[in-house]
Amino acid sequence: MKARIIGLFLLFEALFMLITSLVALFYFYRCGDGDVLALTVSTIITAISGFILISAGRKSGKSNRQEIENFEVKDSFVIVTITWFLFALFGMLPFLLNGTVDSVTDAFFEAMSGFTTTGATLLNNIDEQPHGILFWRSMMQWLGGLGIIVLFLAVMPALNRNSNKVMMFSAEMSGIGVKKLHPKMMMTARKLLGIYVILTILCAFMYGLGPMSIFDAICHAMTTLSSGGFSTHQSSISYFNSSYVEYVASIFMFASGVNFSLYYFLFTGQWKLFRENEELRWYLGAVILMMSIFIALFYFAPEVNTVLTKEESYPVGFENRFRTSLFHVTSIITSTGFQATDYDYDLWGGLFLIPTFIMMASGACAGSTSGGIKIIREIISIKSINNIFRRLLHPNALFSVKVSNEVIDDDKTRRVINFLIIFILLYVLGVLFFIVSGSPLEEAMFNCISALGNSGPGTGSTGPSASFSEMSDMGKWTMSILMLVGRLEIYTVLVTVLVIFRGKKY
Repeated sequence: MKARIIGLFLLFEALFMLITSLVALFYFYRCGDGDVLALTVSTIITAISGFILISAGRKSGKSNRQEIENFEVKDSFVIVTITWFLFALFGMLPFLLNGTVDSVTDAFFEAMSGFTTTGATLLNNIDEQPHGILFWRSMMQWLGGLGIIVLFLAVMPALNRNSNKVMMFSAEMSGIGVKKLHPKMMMTARKLLGIYVILTILCAFMYGLGPMSIFDAICHAMTTLSSGGFSTHQSSISYFNSSYVEYVASIFMFASGVNFSLYYFLFTGQWKLFRENEELRWYLGAVILMMSIFIALFYFAPEVNTVLTKEESYPVGFENRFRTSLFHVTSIITSTGFQATDYDYDLWGGLFLIPTFIMMASGACAGSTSGGIKIIREIISIKSINNIFRRLLHPNALFSVKVSNEVIDDDKTRRVINFLIIFILLYVLGVLFFIVSGSPLEEAMFNCISALGNSGPGTGSTGPSASFSEMSDMGKWTMSILMLVGRLEIYTVLVTVLVIFRGKKY
């Protein structure tokens, strides 16, 4: 059964490759782009591989009833992890066959960065790429933003038992802030997809009212709502040199960081659930706080320490500083990673790196398309620590962690604390691997949090004005693995590794 499900997922990927091939065909006749063959061959290879896996699953010797009965929770973790890996593996084919990159390492890195919506790129000639390749980069991020499994369950309800859908949905959307919007998981997935599509169309429309072409507007809308950050131009959003585009991007980047379940409550008139959501209030407060910090730094940082600041690279005037701060904060905290007209925090000086690093680690709301630790986990951790001190002062009192007037049980609280511990351990291990691969300490620290938090930009040679092309192969593979671990929020990948190496004993 697992082979058949994975085969169906590959057919799902081939379908979107086919759509991209049609886009490439349109631009072949319009302006002579030469990527049609690469995308068509990639589509065929992916589809054939999917059919082979489906056929292999049918020849397993077990009846459908036996396979359904034997489907366990651990199987869902394995399927989700393998599916994401295979999506990147087959998703890299257009880059290789078109000659966009010249090595498997680079192609896999670009594809994994796309599907995990990290947005780190090693391309230095994005403006020279044909339309089909650019559209595929945006499509990868759009598919990965809401989640491959969620999209699949929404449009291809091919599984035979609802509990199987629930297990795979939970394995991919492992955050604790995702609520079921309908008793049937398929309907929940469809509602989330509907909201995702509506916001994407609205974003594309708003982009199109500015200086963007239709193609640019659609591609940037897909990478904005997915919190991905891939652009059709090397200089990203700054290419358009438009305050309007930067404000539109900021608004929709902020929107992508909100729990998508809340949009459903908002659209269905359940205002109270939307208004009283504590994570949303913390998210809004964090954005306002970080904006205030950056605006203040633009004004007062040179007076504090001229060595750690480079005032000549700062935006000039209050409106420019307000817009730059808004764009930078929403871009980083939602792990989108777009670059605006004044975007290079490396040039701003060392005082700007610390709040940037904190936002990359934090992320936005659970149930959104953003990466990072997620604000809901931070809320639970802070309240849990506060309860420890309260118990010391009042040993006989009983205290519980409440979020949005709901009690968080001890099991969820332990999971959150364990997540943070594992996150820190993986971060330290990742930094060590980056240092061994040849990265300086500061770059290693930023590259690791960029990968684990699915943020995109680093610092120094991998900073916002550069790419990851000069990183060693070891560094690229390390980052690719961390991107997958971060996108699936650690537990799913680690459980898969344990199941594979320990087998039935686990």
